[in-house]
Order: sequence, then C-alpha cells, then structure tokens
Amino acid sequence: MGLPMRISRREFVMRVGQAGGFGAAFLAMQQLGLMPLAEAAPRLDTAPGAGSGVRVAILGAGIAGLVAAYEMKALGYECTVLEARTRPGGRSWTVRGGDSVQLIDGTTQTCAWSAGQYQNFGPARLPSAHTTILGYCRKLGVPMEVEINTNRSTRLENPAVGQGQPVEQRQVVNDARGHVSELLAKCIQKGALDAELTSQDRDRMLSFLRIYGPLDKVYQYTGSERSGFTTLPGAGDQAGVLRKPIDMHTLLDENFWWAILFEEIFDMQATMFQPVGGMDRIAYALAEAVNGTDRRTIRYGAEVKEIRRTAGGVRVVYTERGAEKSLEADYCLCSLPLNLLRKIANDFSQPYRTVIEQCTYGNAYKIAWESRRFWEQDFNIYGGIEVVTTGPNVVWLPSGGLFGERGVLVSGYGFETEDSFALLSLNNKFAASRLTVERLHPGYGKELANPVYVPWAHVPFNEGSWIASYGSGQSAYIDDAVDPGYELLLQPDGPIYFVGEHVSHVRAWQEGAALSALRAVQMIGARERAKRA
Repeated sequence: MGLPMRISRREFVMRVGQAGGFGAAFLAMQQLGLMPLAEAAPRLDTAPGAGSGVRVAILGAGIAGLVAAYEMKALGYECTVLEARTRPGGRSWTVRGGDSVQLIDGTTQTCAWSAGQYQNFGPARLPSAHTTILGYCRKLGVPMEVEINTNRSTRLENPAVGQGQPVEQRQVVNDARGHVSELLAKCIQKGALDAELTSQDRDRMLSFLRIYGPLDKVYQYTGSERSGFTTLPGAGDQAGVLRKPIDMHTLLDENFWWAILFEEIFDMQATMFQPVGGMDRIAYALAEAVNGTDRRTIRYGAEVKEIRRTAGGVRVVYTERGAEKSLEADYCLCSLPLNLLRKIANDFSQPYRTVIEQCTYGNAYKIAWESRRFWEQDFNIYGGIEVVTTGPNVVWLPSGGLFGERGVLVSGYGFETEDSFALLSLNNKFAASRLTVERLHPGYGKELANPVYVPWAHVPFNEGSWIASYGSGQSAYIDDAVDPGYELLLQPDGPIYFVGEHVSHVRAWQEGAALSALRAVQMIGARERAKRA
C-alpha cells in the first residue's frame, strides 16, 4: 500500500500508537503542539509544620496518593491513606513468580516464572524528562538502571515487505535517510530549491547530505554500513559485505515505517530508566517513607464506600476486614480513577458527578512470557521494542538482567477493543501472542513459556488503564481543545481535591500523577494560609 498524500492528525496519532505503544500516542500529541510538554513540579513553599492540626483523608495508595501523603506528613498534616488493595502502587503493578493475577470475572492465573523474573503490568519506563518522579527515586534511594526503549538491532515485520521477512530497524532507519537525502540532493541540483537557498547554502546543503545520507560522489545512495552487513567484517581478508538497500517504495509502505518514528517522540528519547527489580519499587519506597515507624498511615484492604461532605470538611465511609468504618477529615485528596469513583456513593456537586459518570478509560493489555534469552544469545539484541503490522504487534524485550539465562518479554501490548483479538479465548490470545514472536524470529515461538495475560479493564480496582475521555465526546489524547471536564477537575469540589494522572497534562504517566499531587498540596497550603491570615 502506498503512502497517502495526506492523513489527519488523529490518524497519525493512532498509527504511532500502533507502532510504538500507547504512551507514544499521547506523546505524539505533544510533538504536534496539541498538548503541553511535561510540566515542571510546583515548588512547595509551605513552611514545615504549617499543616499541624489539619486532618487529610487520602483515597488510594497509588503514586498520586503516596506523593501527597509523603509531602503532607512532612508539613505536619495528619494523613490517613485508604487503599483497597493489599499493596501500594495502584496501577503501578509488578508481577513475579508465585503471584496471583485475579480478574473481575473470577479468572485466576498463577505466575510460574523463575526466581528473579518479573514484568511490569502497568508503567514500565521513566523518561529522563520526568524529573519529579526521578527525583523521588533519587531521594528515596531506589536503584535505577537504563531502560532500553529503542534498539537499532530490533526487528520490524510487514507481510507485504520482502515476503514477510523481518528486517533490522537500523536498515529501515538508515536506508530511509539515504533515499530521502538522495531525493533532496536531486531537487537542489535541478534548481528546485533556488528560491529557498542561496548559492552558498546550496553547496553547504549538498555537503551535508553527502554525509547525512551518506551519498556517493554523484549524490546517490547505494547503501551504507550504517544499515548493517550480510557478512560482518572480520580478520584477514573478510572485509564485510554490506546489505543492499531496501528500495524507497518499500520503505514508504504506511504500515512499515511508523515504528521508526517512535524514538523521536520527546518523552521516548534516550535516556530512559527503570527501577532495578520492578517498577513497584518506587511505590514501596514511598509507602515505607509515608508509614514511617508507626505503620498506621496507610490502611490496606480499606475499600471506600461513601464520600460525604460535612460542616467541617469530609467524612469517608469504608470497609476494612469486613467491618464498616468512617474517617472524618478537613480535606480529602481523591486519587481514585474516575471510573471507580462513579461506583462510590457521594454528594459531589452535579458538574463533577456528570464528568465522573460520563468519563471513559482505556483498556490496554499486556501478554508476557518467560523464555531463554534467545534474542540476546542468538541475535545479539539487548532490550528494545520490535514491531509487526498485524495481530499483537509489539514485542518488548527486557532491559534488566542482561546476559542472564532467562528473561520475561512482552508479546502484545495494545488496546483490547471490540475487535477479533478481544473476542478470542485466553488460549487463542496466547497463540496469537506466540505467533507474533514467531513472525519476528522464525522457529523461536516454541521457546515461550508460562504466559500471563493482564487486561487493565478487567483487573479489580483498575477497571481501565488510563483516562480516555472526560465525557464530552472528545478524546483526552487526540482532540485539540482542552476538555471542560478536565478543567473542572482542576478545581476542588469544596474540601475534596482530585489528583492522579487524569488531573495532569502528562496522562498515563507516573509523572502526571506526582505533579497533580504536588499541585493539590500547594492549593491546600494556600487555603490554610488564607484561613489563618
């Protein structure tokens, strides 16, 4: 299929998401100027002790709730965190061998991976631009390592290209650059850009293209070692044999080249990071700091049932170990996803209730397998993302445990919409996931073992991956205008403040959750200062 002459921004974003993952789709919006880039963390100018005597109920021990509790306790607030799960982190969830994965319909999977193996079934990377969450990692001593987000050795596959034979990303990237450089050089040589270039700039541009392409002396692209070798250079007379360039028509296939744009997105550019041992290390470090020595700030297994305003603030009704309890506070910071909040009895103002009732959430899924590290041992691929054009189309190779014997890879990371994949049985989903690896690495699909499938929308206390819309009919990621529902949630409903990734322009990221919490802490601090003035 040829490249269309024109596509909409919506279609562009959706294709980037198909090629590179779903954080990529949102971040593409940033690059198109439709969303602001990562926000700077608000500076907490509230003096220590300013929260003395002020009670705060924090709903949810995800990143937003934990950051809020961490900062507010340091300022002297009396905080209580209610978390329905038996662990911190919320949607930031790492699964290890022996863990049970329970879904809303009662389906249970027991993870059978080897000791030390894990997969993040939630956020799995930290951009270097996300300085707030990285700052907490540094402050709390969470060990970090590089997350290999892109890798020129990874493979791309399109059944319409080269009889379906996968090709290395390095060849696609560099052959595309070479062909474009040759075309531009031809345009310059024929005078097509004389109105835009001075004679001096013309010569400089041709010199640049010769290096950038790289092009030969007559400005043709005939291949480059940048694209790799069919036979590697060696000792003696083994000089190495370059690959023949992929033709331009093939490279322009619209389902083939989107994947190479992934690493150009602002928040996907190297260097990326991950906590050593799993993303939940951040949540556990925050929870440890929040609980301190009294171990009473965070109450696990505490499921919120009602949120009510009172004359002096707020009252939260919850159940803990089968018993109904209530918590009185001056303020409430609600980090619960809106789709869960709509199931909780409340007396929010009607505009807020409308947004909560009408919002929608994404339904991302991941399928992960344990395997011998054949991608390292047989193909010299160390981390990165591989892409096929149909089916579960993303293979995400692990960045941790390099040079080990076994590892856990993701084969299938996407949105489970009402399409053919969504309707498959669990075993058929696993079969489709295995086939994706087989298409990229023929003969190796049989090495995959112990699969685990996690659909965010079917996980208790998740019921979705991240905010998709605020109920107005426009997408939280694709439409240009800022949603009025989002603007409403930025303001408190009396003593109730909303925090979480859905109250930030850095949606679907832990950074957004942390920034929203800091903003709410600042707002409550200002409100308390005004009361005491």
